[in-house]
Amino acid sequence: MKKIALALSVLGLAALTHAADPLNGTVWKTIDDKTKQPRAVVKFTEQKNGTLTGSIQSILTPGEENACTKCEGPYKNKSLKGLTIVHGLKNVGGTKYDDGKILDPKNGKTYSLKGELTSGGKKLELRGYLGVAALGRNQTWIRVN
Repeated sequence: MKKIALALSVLGLAALTHAADPLNGTVWKTIDDKTKQPRAVVKFTEQKNGTLTGSIQSILTPGEENACTKCEGPYKNKSLKGLTIVHGLKNVGGTKYDDGKILDPKNGKTYSLKGELTSGGKKLELRGYLGVAALGRNQTWIRVN
């Protein structure tokens, strides 16, 4: 009986360690840090390696639905709808995330990314930066679902 209880405990702990990330499957409205206006809807998906990607589901700013003309490499002239703009974001404990990259389709540049879930998971505070986090910009995204 003790062996069965021990085996079930080990299985339970293993299941917890492989539980999906809290951002996995969530949808967010991006808010421009300069204009304070909504720009797009982004959905996060957990990858097999445990990192997260975020893809644009829809564009909320009229006139910005077209291709990523200022982007380089594989993103050049790709439609913004369906474009993966967040790559490699990792949960580094609790509600904190780091080690990601984010593409700004407006200027075609890719920035390092870190963030944190706040307000009981209703807001995602993100910081995109080049080099050191002190030299960057903040955005607050609002949870849609």
